[in-house]
Amino acid sequence: MTSAQLLADAFGRIREAVHGAADGLTAAQLAHRPAAGANSIAWLVWHLTRVQDDHVADVAGTPQLWTRDGWAGRFALPLDASDTGYGHTSDEVGAVKVESADLLTGYHDAVHDRTVEYVSGLTDADLDRIVDRAWDPPVTLAVRLISVISDDLEHAGQAAYIRGMLERA
Repeated sequence: MTSAQLLADAFGRIREAVHGAADGLTAAQLAHRPAAGANSIAWLVWHLTRVQDDHVADVAGTPQLWTRDGWAGRFALPLDASDTGYGHTSDEVGAVKVESADLLTGYHDAVHDRTVEYVSGLTDADLDRIVDRAWDPPVTLAVRLISVISDDLEHAGQAAYIRGMLERA
C-alpha cells in the first residue's frame, strides 16, 4: 500500500463514520444537544467537513467547495462563509441547523471525493512539503493531513455517540 492509498483509506473511514452517525436522522435529531452547551450531530458533521474542506483546499491550492459549489447558500447558516466552527460559542453551535441528513452527507461526500482525488495523486516526497510556517516546527503536508484525519475521526465518533444516545432514548 502506498502512502496515498493509506490516506485515501483513512478519509474513507471518516466518510463511513459520518454516514453511520447521520443517515436517516430527522432535522430535530440532528439538532439535538444531549446537554446544555453540548455539540449536536449537525454541528459536529458540519464542522468536521468544513475543516476538511478548508484544510485540503488550502494545501491543494484550490477554492473551498463550501463557497465554490454553493454549499454555504444551501445550508443558509447565520455564519460567515469562512467559518469552520473553531472556537464556536454555545449559541453558534446551536445556530448550525440543517434541513436533512442528506444535506450534511451530501456536502461531506463532495468534500470527501475532492479530498480522495487530491491525496490519491500524492507521492511520499510531496508529504514532506512545508504547508504552514506559523508553527515551530513548521507543519508538513503529511502532518496537516493526519491532523485533519484525527480531528475528523474524533468528531465523527462524538456524533456516533450522540446517535447512540438518541436511539436508546
